[in-house]
Amino acid sequence: MPYPDTSTGSPQRPLPIRADRRWLLLHALGVIALTLAPATSAQVSPLAPEKAFRFSARALNPHTVEVRFNIADGYYLYRDKLRFTVEPAASGLAVPSLPNGKVKEDQFFGRVETYRGNLIVNLQLDGTVPGQKVVVQAESQGCADLGICYLPNIQRVTVALPAAGSAPTRVDEPPRKQWFQ
Repeated sequence: MPYPDTSTGSPQRPLPIRADRRWLLLHALGVIALTLAPATSAQVSPLAPEKAFRFSARALNPHTVEVRFNIADGYYLYRDKLRFTVEPAASGLAVPSLPNGKVKEDQFFGRVETYRGNLIVNLQLDGTVPGQKVVVQAESQGCADLGICYLPNIQRVTVALPAAGSAPTRVDEPPRKQWFQ
């Protein structure tokens, strides 16, 4: 039975069920597209490697430096692509013991171990002098879950080794905000 058109008073035919479903489907797809648009645009702009893989270091004692990578969500570092050096070259650096990573079947490198989140490694130094400043260099390579891989990246941090018996220190880190003074 035709329904009256309230604007003109003339009878109007009901839409076939197919047309109603098509309109509903198109409307739903439009809503989904608008909802996903911000996530898609965020994925187009990957972080700079220094932000995706934040590197810092601190001296634990005159012969041990703790290095740390704070890896952003959605990013990972390759275990076998990590290399550390310390300058001055007179400072000996024992081969660091890296923690096991999570095994991943990688589209670029095959079966590899990767790190996500935080990675902490202790570097044992030989021939250093308490109070000396050293430059810790980390070479790393990682990727974003988006399928974007970075070239090998080198980051450096200067660390002052503490005098015997003093507290650990950090150098070259941004100042922390004082929330309560």
